[in-house]
Amino acid sequence: MPNRLADATSPYLLQHAENPVDWWPWGVEAFEEARRRGVPVLLSVGYAACHWCHVMAHESFEDAELAGYLNERFVAVKVDREERPDVDAVYMEAVQAATGQGGWPMTVFLTPDEEPFYFGTYFPPQPRHGMPSFRQVLEGVDAAWRDRRQEVGEVAGRIRADLAERAAVYSAGAHHPPGDADLHQALVALSRDFDQTRGGFGGAPKFPPAMVIEFLLRHHARTGSEAALEMAVRTAEAMARGGIHDQLGGGFARYAVDAGWVVPHFEKMLYDNALLLRVYLHLWRATGSGLARRVALSTADFLLRELRTPEGAFASALDADSLDEETGTSAEGAYYVWEPGQLVDLLGPADAATAARLFTVTADGTFEHGASVLQLLAEPDSGDFAEYEEIRRRMFEVRAARPAPARDDKVVAAWNGLAIAALAETGALLDRPDLVEAAERAADLLLAVHLTPDGRLLRTSRDGRPGTNAGVLEDYADTAEGFLALYAVTGEAEWLQLAGGLLDTVLRHFTDETSGALYDTADDAEELIRRPQDPTDNATPSGWTAAAGALLGYAAYTGSARHRTAAERALGIVGALAGRAPRFIGWGLAVAEALQDGPREVAVVGPADDPATAALRRAALLGTAPGAVVAVGVPEEAAEVPLLADRPLVGGAPAAYVCRHFACEAPTTDPAVLGARLGVVLD
Repeated sequence: MPNRLADATSPYLLQHAENPVDWWPWGVEAFEEARRRGVPVLLSVGYAACHWCHVMAHESFEDAELAGYLNERFVAVKVDREERPDVDAVYMEAVQAATGQGGWPMTVFLTPDEEPFYFGTYFPPQPRHGMPSFRQVLEGVDAAWRDRRQEVGEVAGRIRADLAERAAVYSAGAHHPPGDADLHQALVALSRDFDQTRGGFGGAPKFPPAMVIEFLLRHHARTGSEAALEMAVRTAEAMARGGIHDQLGGGFARYAVDAGWVVPHFEKMLYDNALLLRVYLHLWRATGSGLARRVALSTADFLLRELRTPEGAFASALDADSLDEETGTSAEGAYYVWEPGQLVDLLGPADAATAARLFTVTADGTFEHGASVLQLLAEPDSGDFAEYEEIRRRMFEVRAARPAPARDDKVVAAWNGLAIAALAETGALLDRPDLVEAAERAADLLLAVHLTPDGRLLRTSRDGRPGTNAGVLEDYADTAEGFLALYAVTGEAEWLQLAGGLLDTVLRHFTDETSGALYDTADDAEELIRRPQDPTDNATPSGWTAAAGALLGYAAYTGSARHRTAAERALGIVGALAGRAPRFIGWGLAVAEALQDGPREVAVVGPADDPATAALRRAALLGTAPGAVVAVGVPEEAAEVPLLADRPLVGGAPAAYVCRHFACEAPTTDPAVLGARLGVVLD
């Protein structure tokens, strides 16, 4: 019989709607029930594509006997971290502070006043590997609640005080925005963590460092640092050639379980692929790399083919697991891995040998049961490239007939904003108007479904129906970033104005006026045990630094001192963290590079249908100058786009003006001259 999650819009919550556990969604009613019954709350947080969430669900939450015990002694609350990142952030911070690590599924026990007092992640059904069973955990927490209630209350109080103390550090602010010395120190710190052999930073598991690579590319563009470029190139190439990259269908998995990018955790997330699409596009722009260009296009094609929803936006994720046809059970990676015999059956012995060599398919394998995750460790010779493409095409077609991983088809505003920015830029630079059109359709969906009449954003939707959860800071910041990119590519001033409206909401409802610090939730959002706030990146840019970047870009377009000052104040925390934790403040460092460079303000004036205008716009978009903004139009549009004001045609011809730091260069009608001013690498 379905439980209270049956009416949820979250695919993750719906996965648990038939559990014998009497789940409650997050809300005041659940805590009132716990208070009425005098029992603690079990908070279980995960997401639809989470492999170990599925494992714990099958092992424990589908067990009727265990569910009976759980229902009797606790109020069980299930949260989709992607719908409620605020709830996730508050309790994940507590988990990490108490245990030194975190992850999902996240398992937290709370008092009826929402205070955490015991933490964990995955718990097995029987004790193993030094972990207690989930039943033992439940029994221990129940005993403590019944017999040592005062001690539980003291623990909860200490944790709440610790969270408040941590929040005070961020709110103190007053750090200077990072200068050139800070950014150089960040580069030095990154070089110490850089894996010289395999690319990336640190050891296993390895996550794609998209925000850090963006910083490295911008730092190279501004300073000429070859060390920055080398780290970016080697990391991007290692990922592109490794198993974390889908060599047949494009796109990237969430992370690699090893240090060499060989074996991925196979779930594929919208946010990773949107961020990496933009990174590989920018790497191509900076170096002309054919591999980077190919990866960018295949990633864009993956987004359109496998994550685009019927309404035109982009779904959140593909699951790691799918049906293994041989065993008849769900298995991680079953859709993606290959054995030598499968290649022979498909291609015949000769082509199978070529495919095995190209994609590193061996008898021993690199994954479970002798299967291999496909890699492309060396670029096919130019003469063999057609053969490689034909083999790849045939393997892709056969794989497409396998049982596909499930899709989490909820639409998240922030992640769609990231996809809009990446697709718009890729379409414009790589001559793919269909990608620009896809970006516009996704933006239209956000306007129609996620934007409320009073200008506020809703975080999620599904099947074209809005969710009920209020947007958080990253939703406003990343959506504004997407709209600014759309304006630069299309010249349609509406996108700039819409971005401004979202950023005004950020200033009004998310900003501490005293310190300039930013909060993850609005001042009128649901009150949690603390107001979540974190300037560091996770899988996506922090809302704090994403907002700083969008504010800085909007200020460059409009000349708004208010927005620029807000961006500079928000970047203060980056100055404090640049040398100590650059791997976790990558987007903030990238925005700081834009601030150091200006950012440059490019006004291209001329009729939209004039080829000379188009040539100047393309040169401007190809520029590597960090965070440069590009406005295209005619001076008569200055009321809507102040950057175009007082910038006439030159000799009756379209012209480009480049300004920064309150000074402008002479206008030019020559795309080559414009490109030279903006660091264009490509011919």
